[in-house]
Amino acid sequence: MNPLSTTSTNRRQFLKHSAQTMVAGWMGASAAAESAKAMPTSETLVQQLYGSLDEAQRAAICHGWDHALRQKVDNNWHISPKRIREVLKPDQQDLARQIFDHLHSEPYRKEVWRQFDQDNQSDGGFPSASIALFGTPGSGRSEFVFTGRHCTRRCDGDSEAGTAFGGPIFYGHAAKGFNEKPDHEGNAYWFQAKRANEVFQALDGRQRALALCDASRDEEGNDTVKLTGKTRGLDGIPMTELSNDQKGLVRAVLKDLLAPFREEDATESLKYIEAGGFDHLHLAYYKNQDIGKDGIWDVWQIEGPNMVWYFRGEPHVHCWAHIKEKA
Repeated sequence: MNPLSTTSTNRRQFLKHSAQTMVAGWMGASAAAESAKAMPTSETLVQQLYGSLDEAQRAAICHGWDHALRQKVDNNWHISPKRIREVLKPDQQDLARQIFDHLHSEPYRKEVWRQFDQDNQSDGGFPSASIALFGTPGSGRSEFVFTGRHCTRRCDGDSEAGTAFGGPIFYGHAAKGFNEKPDHEGNAYWFQAKRANEVFQALDGRQRALALCDASRDEEGNDTVKLTGKTRGLDGIPMTELSNDQKGLVRAVLKDLLAPFREEDATESLKYIEAGGFDHLHLAYYKNQDIGKDGIWDVWQIEGPNMVWYFRGEPHVHCWAHIKEKA
């Protein structure tokens, strides 16, 4: 056998195999891109749900864009008197579930559902939630709102200009009963407080004195997250008092706060926070609401002129968030 002929044959086979591998890889990447493109968004699912409603259903849960309820937020409420189980058919309920699901990042969806199912179990779980639709989905001016215990979520497709999430949101969890222990065992959102307490541990004595406050704000629906427009005089320590390393830790807190939510909402939120000026943010911890008196702060907040994220971890976790491009 001619060794040169064998070498030439092997080379041709290698090149052929490489070309096939490259084509297969390209086709795989292309298919993956197409698949990602074809994945439904919450907005497209809202349009699908809206299109499936009959007149009686629309009368129960649909409103005009300017309806007063559209921007309401609270910790335990129902935006429509009739619950999902009373209004939607099984296939429509599945659409509502998918809409809620897609409003959250893939890594955290399981935890979000665990929290919601646990907190709403006594009322019947997911079917006990309520929804409302404002405006006309697909028109460029619409919003879907999902509510229940420890839950206010929104899907607006950027209809509410300059507003992250389409308006104020709420999330929370009572993992082991109404009064949680200092370690908040099983709480879906306590990891966020752990990160915030890492920042406190990195502060020196003078900075801690600036950061520590007495009692936190009251929980009063929309007034809880009313934006002040102020750059000074807010509770806690301003970012101007922190080193670059410490500011990096605060940015990690913001990342954790946004981690449960879909990427586009998280990205928009950070964009608006930066628009208001990162150095205008204040970080506050509340010493009069410390479960176990252990110096691990259960109640804290980040506030700036155009945003507030209030984490009230006593007696269990309530989180209120509102972010706008301008206050």
